[in-house]
Amino acid sequence: MKKLGEDFAFSSIGFVRTPFKDKFGVPRQPGLAAQAKGVIKIHPDPDLKTALKSLEEFSHLWIVFVFHEHGGKNWKPSIRPPRLGGNRKVGVLASRSPHRPNPIGISAVSIEKIDLEAEGGPEIYVGGVDLIDGTPVLDIKPYIPYADSIPEANAGWASGDIPRYPVKFTDDAEAEILKRDPHGEKNLRALIIDILELDPRPAFQKRQLPVTEQETWGTRYGFDVIGNDVKYEIREGHFLVYALGYNKS
Repeated sequence: MKKLGEDFAFSSIGFVRTPFKDKFGVPRQPGLAAQAKGVIKIHPDPDLKTALKSLEEFSHLWIVFVFHEHGGKNWKPSIRPPRLGGNRKVGVLASRSPHRPNPIGISAVSIEKIDLEAEGGPEIYVGGVDLIDGTPVLDIKPYIPYADSIPEANAGWASGDIPRYPVKFTDDAEAEILKRDPHGEKNLRALIIDILELDPRPAFQKRQLPVTEQETWGTRYGFDVIGNDVKYEIREGHFLVYALGYNKS
């Protein structure tokens, strides 16, 4: 790949712990799955700890991160966004695709609590994450509503309502969730609903096997969340969770 311009070197200031061990099931954007919780683990450096002073005064922050597992070796100038069902190409810089000239992303998340004295370095507990577990963090910045929120902004090709589908559970699946999260501390059931109602399948599967088409009913899939192998199928216009296994990895 040809050189684009001047080179810069960056070092991570930490990484993010999330429920998502791989890209399948990860929400497409931050905030779409409110139950998706994460922890930004800051490296144990005294200067980084000092740098976090007063962050607790804010309700949200931006995570500047690296798409470290997007799987692509080279970037492409145009992509097919899942939001458009893979039916139309747009310029990669007119998208949030991880396959960029520089694989850097941003996510706005809520701050739930900050533990500056955590063992191994400060921890920032956040909500609404859309990142794979272990994602490297380059920087964090406070979210400032008067500067960062533009209500009249045009969302371009990404405008319009995001489709959401009903999620149901078999009795066996409900029993297994209760067994694994008896007091609801992990919000496991709510997290599964948050993920599934957005249809986490790749764009080509959504296009070839629509949830609303009877011919697709009975098609089965799975994804991992918090070490749980969630098995589900398309059933009469909704997603049915029929079993939970354990991730062996």
